Amino acid sequence: MAIPPVSEDQARAGLRPPSGAAAASAVRLEAVVKRYGEVEAVAGIDLEVADGEFFSMLGPSGSGKTTTLRMIAGFELPTSGRILLKGEDVSNKAPFERDVNTVFQDYALFPHMNVGENVAYGLVIRKVPPAERRERVADALRMVRLEGFDKRRPSQLSGGQRQRVALARALVNRPRVLLLDEPLGALDLKLREEMQIELKAIQHAVGITFIYVTHDQEEALTMSDRIAVFNRGRIEQVGSPAEVYERPVTEFVAGFVGTSNLLRGAVAERVFGTSGTFTVRPEKIRMAEPGSPVAPDEIGVDGRIREVVYLGSDTRYYVALEAGSELVVTQQNLTTSSMEALAAEGRPTRLIWKRVHSLPINA
Repeated sequence: MAIPPVSEDQARAGLRPPSGAAAASAVRLEAVVKRYGEVEAVAGIDLEVADGEFFSMLGPSGSGKTTTLRMIAGFELPTSGRILLKGEDVSNKAPFERDVNTVFQDYALFPHMNVGENVAYGLVIRKVPPAERRERVADALRMVRLEGFDKRRPSQLSGGQRQRVALARALVNRPRVLLLDEPLGALDLKLREEMQIELKAIQHAVGITFIYVTHDQEEALTMSDRIAVFNRGRIEQVGSPAEVYERPVTEFVAGFVGTSNLLRGAVAERVFGTSGTFTVRPEKIRMAEPGSPVAPDEIGVDGRIREVVYLGSDTRYYVALEAGSELVVTQQNLTTSSMEALAAEGRPTRLIWKRVHSLPINA
């Protein structure tokens, strides 16, 4: 039987036709809607997550990403549409009937149980024999580098250790899909960065599909195989971290994922010679002396440095353009001191970048 073609909207959302029954995705959402009274939290999304993929759902608060995760978990039921796990429609099934586990930001560990008991809890509920239970708990703790911690209480652990216990408790059940709802949000920056690398390494080792919810763009870019960018209950773009960052398809994605410069209207006409909305990333732009030559494959615009923000490893320059509008430029401080960077404020400059880095986007 011929496989039906995928529409443009579905392709943009990451849906693609399976090559056969064996190629069934880990998770598939078809026209999923979730309403709370008059509020439409999720507005008819299509999405496909491949088996063994580290997939992130990225967006601001209220964008629908957590509601979508909760519907996959079974904590919320869709108003309409279908949710399929490994090809099976689970849209109306309870959480315990779905082969998924969830890791929450607050860890949700039982304070009266030690680490080993916390990790084993799901196995006890499923009546797994004691010998197998002990072996699987030991394996799970080894996986998250907590061997020998089984007798400790959660109160005796650091935030990062408690998060790893929550992860071990989810992994010990060997789910097909692991759902993670902003699990690193309560950690400090350094520990969060360490855990990002650790989570990706664990996911790669176990080969389980991870679906990760976050509002942190750097976190999503660091860990993900692919990212879905949510906005107002809809998916604006799905793609690899490089695709989403380098080739945003909408103004929202360009502005939300990293820092982006937008040039539109009359300013775009003056700079590019054509109308529309264009984006160029700050790190793609270099600053030169006024009047510096521009190659045929480059864009050059004149302006004045309005403000300088020294950030240690790099400096951010806000440049008011003679053509109108303003561009942000980021430069690494390879040889520049803080005093030299700050002294540039108020100076005229020419901004130059490759034409290929001027991307037209949907306004």
